[in-house]
Amino acid sequence: MFIDLLRQRRSIRRFQNKPVEKEKIEILMEAALRAPSSRGFNPWEFFVVTDSKIIDKLSSAKPHGAAFLKNAPLAVVVCADMSKSDVWIEDAAIASLILHLAASDLGLGSCWIQIRLREHDARQSAQEYIAGLLGLKEKLAVLSMIAMGYPMEEKSGHSKASLLLDKVHFVNEMNGSSFEPR
Repeated sequence: MFIDLLRQRRSIRRFQNKPVEKEKIEILMEAALRAPSSRGFNPWEFFVVTDSKIIDKLSSAKPHGAAFLKNAPLAVVVCADMSKSDVWIEDAAIASLILHLAASDLGLGSCWIQIRLREHDARQSAQEYIAGLLGLKEKLAVLSMIAMGYPMEEKSGHSKASLLLDKVHFVNEMNGSSFEPR
């Protein structure tokens, strides 16, 4: 069941030195291309990177929070054409999440690396750095990179006790009742 996938999924930053099979990459891309998109505009584009030298360069896209990418056998750079939709950020974020869930379903680990609004260094943004590295068209904005591979570590899902139940509010005749997930 889908809820079981959510209960077990965790961000993974350490990967085995084992390539992700072509068949699994194809399934990941199919899943991403099936992501919901506002008004069906599909502004996203995905750059699948398996070359370790390019992945190593991508791992230095920003000073913090991307270094672990260099040990991943697979990186997907999630971009969107800003001219196609005013909600390209939301569409690309949904596609990024779909990639995480599909990866988990395939027995892969994954972790989101935020790129939008992040700096590479004092002279250029992470967006500009990646665009130069990958030769992206000017209209494409990079939202995220997703590191993927076979997990080096096993992590338990977050406990039920860690859920922020006070963030759930019922606005109807159920007011006053509490929410208790299984």
